[in-house]
Amino acid sequence: MSSDPSSATLAALGESGLVAKILARIGESQVESSSIEIAAGDDAAVMGTSGSSFVLSVDMYAEGKHFRTDWSTAIEIGRRCAAASLADVCSMGAVPVGALLAIGLPASTTSHWADEFMAGFMQEIGDAGSILLGGDVSGCESIVISVTALGTVVSGTAITRGGARAGDIIGICGRSGMAAGGLRVLQRGLRSPRALVDAFRVPEIDYTAGTRAAKSGATSMIDISDGLVADLQHIARESGVGIEIDTKKIVVPVELGTTAAAFGADPMAWILAGGDDHAFVATFPPKKRLPTGFAEIGKVVPDPIGEVLVDGVLYRDAYEVSPGFQHFSS
Repeated sequence: MSSDPSSATLAALGESGLVAKILARIGESQVESSSIEIAAGDDAAVMGTSGSSFVLSVDMYAEGKHFRTDWSTAIEIGRRCAAASLADVCSMGAVPVGALLAIGLPASTTSHWADEFMAGFMQEIGDAGSILLGGDVSGCESIVISVTALGTVVSGTAITRGGARAGDIIGICGRSGMAAGGLRVLQRGLRSPRALVDAFRVPEIDYTAGTRAAKSGATSMIDISDGLVADLQHIARESGVGIEIDTKKIVVPVELGTTAAAFGADPMAWILAGGDDHAFVATFPPKKRLPTGFAEIGKVVPDPIGEVLVDGVLYRDAYEVSPGFQHFSS
């Protein structure tokens, strides 16, 4: 076996390893700029202007990896791609204002599908109070979509993953585990419960949750794209703290509980490790009242640094499954 690190595959390197290499390269080449408040590495980058800052984030969605055309309509795929991208700028405490769209389509794609995709995309960015600023189209062997989301925030007030402190309270706004349940249903060849399937197809996002969290003094925040535990680990590692989730504070939706029971699964595992709901999870000073829509689910602790505990036990010791989605894994 070769020991040359350049020969390592992405499967061996993992998503986190690849991102770390990319961020290191950015750090080597990035020119010092007073306009850059928060560089690459958080949910979005922040660039300052006079009194306000632009919050920028880009995401890519690939057919077969992030969506399937036999599981979701073109409208649902359009809405899903817009929602997931706009959630990133909201998680920085910003107001979403615009988006850029680049899409690669096979020549066999019908114009009806493209029209429906755009209808869904425009519907979702409109619901967020945002507009489409432009984009690009290209031929491609399969459908590939890239969305750049743009938001604004008062300069110096963007919320990062690195501000949590021991004693802070963890609050969540939105659902967790519903999309994971919907994915399992679709993988079984089923189409119900509809509530779970719909949650997978199009996330329900409160686009004002980020600004409400900011006004309530949130010390850190992230949107749940890969899984509650996986994304809370980002906060724990960036903040140099530990995080403890109290499952007794988490309400299991009826549809999620009954479906998990029918599949012989633990609904809490879906809630803890399931991604794609794009709920917002934030930390707040202990004496601050949580903003409307946020429910307490745990607390920030001094140790173990960079880890997430579930009911006092390290997640990796309590559950045998991965804490969340990882690209390049088998």
